[in-house]
Amino acid sequence: MPRIAREEGRRLFGADPAGYDLARPGHAERVYEVLVARCGLRRGARVLEIGPGTGQATRRLLELGAKPLVALEPNSVLASFLRNALGDRVDVHETTVEDADLDPASFDLAAAASSFHWVEEDLALSRILDALRPGGWVALWWTLFGDGNVPDAFVEATSPLLEGLRLSPTAGEEGRPRHALDTEARSSALASAGFVAVDHELARWDASWDTAGIRALYGSFSPLLRLEEDRREEILDAIALVAERDFGGRIGRTLTTALYTARRPG
Repeated sequence: MPRIAREEGRRLFGADPAGYDLARPGHAERVYEVLVARCGLRRGARVLEIGPGTGQATRRLLELGAKPLVALEPNSVLASFLRNALGDRVDVHETTVEDADLDPASFDLAAAASSFHWVEEDLALSRILDALRPGGWVALWWTLFGDGNVPDAFVEATSPLLEGLRLSPTAGEEGRPRHALDTEARSSALASAGFVAVDHELARWDASWDTAGIRALYGSFSPLLRLEEDRREEILDAIALVAERDFGGRIGRTLTTALYTARRPG
């Protein structure tokens, strides 16, 4: 099944930033615990964020002390949303990490929350390594909707509605695990870029949505965002019908956050 191209994916999420921000559940608190305990996130830490989107992770990074926080957001609509929401607390650059003009050894921490599948991994990691000070850290994480080890009744009930849609890069390469769960590939890319102390962990947590919320959540996924409006609305209405009719209008799901951390030598 063809994947959504990187350039298209970077454009899609600007369609409705406010709706996306309301629909997405954020990320596991365990991520931020690791950033503080292991990766040097503290008051005055110099932080680079790649692909902040609507700023769900950005806000937590600021709360935990990031200053300055430089955010690389190539989508002009999302960049404007961030500036309006966070003002001068974040320095938004409308560029990709591949093309960004970054001073060498200028950051303590680089972070990417559910965005790094939209970049050219090897080049991006090389740019990040150069931008970190010796001993600085990178943290990449993704929140997955479901737990691969536990059957998900809602996924099983709605999957037929999504058949034939173009896949997000989060689906992973043909014959391999999902992108975030491909520990071998992600860890190898970090090590090949020159990082050390490469580590990986999974954090499982629970969230729930009412019918309108689960409809909005699915409407924020790239395979649906790229459809013509009539087709997208038809699928979302069908998902909402399943939620209301078969699940009593309340969907509880286990989410899995996959976190990778690594350090620049020195």
